[in-house]
Amino acid sequence: MGAPKRKPATIKQKQQEEVNKKAIYWLAGSAGAVIVILAVLMIIFS
Repeated sequence: MGAPKRKPATIKQKQQEEVNKKAIYWLAGSAGAVIVILAVLMIIFS
């Protein structure tokens, strides 16, 4: 009974890590896009 309980735990941890990586990529991409847009707007209106 010990081994079957441990396998789903490791699978869940891997899935959570994948989700966290995707979240980090989304946050970094969106933050970078916002910075680029702000920079372009500042250049246009300056």
